[in-house]
Amino acid sequence: MIISLMDRSLYYKGLLLLIGKDREIHKQEKKMMMGIGKMLGFDAKFCAKSIEQILGNHYIVDEPPVFSQKDIALCFLRDGLLLAVSDGRISGAETSWLQSVAEKNGLAGVWAAELAKMPSAAQDLSLAALELKNFEWE
Repeated sequence: MIISLMDRSLYYKGLLLLIGKDREIHKQEKKMMMGIGKMLGFDAKFCAKSIEQILGNHYIVDEPPVFSQKDIALCFLRDGLLLAVSDGRISGAETSWLQSVAEKNGLAGVWAAELAKMPSAAQDLSLAALELKNFEWE
């Protein structure tokens, strides 16, 4: 699947917003976000600084991303669920925010099915488990 720079940016920003929903950045989330940033072609220093500042940066607009294609949004939802559970639990704020992403992208009808498929416990997830690995750049 082809993904534009704009969608890659929305993908990364959206996942950053997601990991900040519980007001804690866990070690596994940080590790995954660094790998995701690399997969999306972003500089490691940029990724590290973004992760470090996500909780305290009041200039970041907390809007659910709207992607150019529903397929990209569905991949985002699946990866978001895996990332959210990577710290051992998924908070209500995380699921509510992901639900709003589904609604904004016209995927409200598939949201419940995706949530039901989510692993019930934290896993030591590898980046290979992410849908993101299927993307190609423009």
